[in-house]
Amino acid sequence: MVNKRHISFGFVTLATPLAALAGDGTVIDSGNTSWMLISTALVLLMLPGLAMFYGGLVRSKNVLGTMMHTFVSMAVIGVLWVVCGYSLTFGKSIMGGLVGWNSDFFFLKGIDEAVTNGIPEYIIAMFQGKFAIITPALISGALAERIYLRGYILFISLWFLVVYTPLCHWVWASDGWLFNTGASGVIDLAGGLVIHVSAGISALVAAIYLGPRLGHPRIATPPNNLTMTLIGAGLLWVGWFGFNAGSTLQSGLDSARALTMTQVSAASGALVWLCMEGIMYKKASALGFASGTLAGLVVITPAAAVVQPLGALFLGAASTVVCFYALQLKMKLGYDDTLDCFGIHGVGSALGVVLLSFFIRDSWMASASEAAGRTWTAFDQLLVQLKGLGATILLAGVATIILCIIVEKTVGFRLDEESEYRGLDQSLHGERGYDFSS
Repeated sequence: MVNKRHISFGFVTLATPLAALAGDGTVIDSGNTSWMLISTALVLLMLPGLAMFYGGLVRSKNVLGTMMHTFVSMAVIGVLWVVCGYSLTFGKSIMGGLVGWNSDFFFLKGIDEAVTNGIPEYIIAMFQGKFAIITPALISGALAERIYLRGYILFISLWFLVVYTPLCHWVWASDGWLFNTGASGVIDLAGGLVIHVSAGISALVAAIYLGPRLGHPRIATPPNNLTMTLIGAGLLWVGWFGFNAGSTLQSGLDSARALTMTQVSAASGALVWLCMEGIMYKKASALGFASGTLAGLVVITPAAAVVQPLGALFLGAASTVVCFYALQLKMKLGYDDTLDCFGIHGVGSALGVVLLSFFIRDSWMASASEAAGRTWTAFDQLLVQLKGLGATILLAGVATIILCIIVEKTVGFRLDEESEYRGLDQSLHGERGYDFSS
């Protein structure tokens, strides 16, 4: 969700075919509402896309268990979001601004006829709910092949309450402290900080706490189905248009900008990764293409509303280079971030949060200067971005280690050796992802 001060809405105000009336006479903008319905569906499409992306990268004995981590988040966080998540995130600040609360958002009981900026509140709540679902699901990639399902469920439930909702409130709520930092707040269109950096840092901390998989890195663990991973990457690319362009909460100039920058950065990231592999290894891999695509997508997530195509091209390319070497560094340091959640999502999006300061369009900087009462520079905004990045890293890092200890000491987090050897599918689900017996 983009800070509302960063965009111009331009809603239809007449009851024409482009507008309709709510039960209380409030005008509903049909164009914006239609786009937000589509965007909500596109972000939901990213969940099976992520499940396929992750599922194809693990060994065949863990494919169902790995995919279930994403689908379970759809259920667990989907319920928590309705019960209290929307209220904790977008309610009025309480506890010194740590989180929010609005009794009307509790069980969504008070928004049945609510319309916000021409869009039914239900749609905004469901759109934001998909963001809440995918964030802990991203973390599961770093923990793949070695955790109990019960431990994972408890972990993501607690993580959602103590990391995601406070951070989301700080960045996106109208009275959040990061929303109101500097001239026009921290820039984070669709969750560079809230989603990718928070998930990446938590993934790194949890992966180190749990330790490596049995035999890692001595035993080879090749992907079981790169075809499925490529399809998953494609679905993520498509869904990301709703992720970024939908976060403008309108169907107009700003959504067109965000969609365009998303496409440009993703293509740039994928192309540069292929070129790097071609030069270094004389072969361009399918996995590299998928990784480059993701690197381009995560870096533009915070920046898509404020940069222009040249900036998007640079950010996508820069993210690929930095993420490529971040994965190489993982090998040297020896921590087992199974599916590179930190190396792609955490590193790539953090880069976007910082570098976007130097590619902001002139019109945004002019508005920021007017709000600040002086000339607002790229370095002024950089300090705001760094403050947001630091707060995200601190909250996610400290909270995650505490939650890992709580989960391990209560229901158990790290899978026992026998179950890990047999695989998640048989040990935890009693099923097999593939049956080649017939």
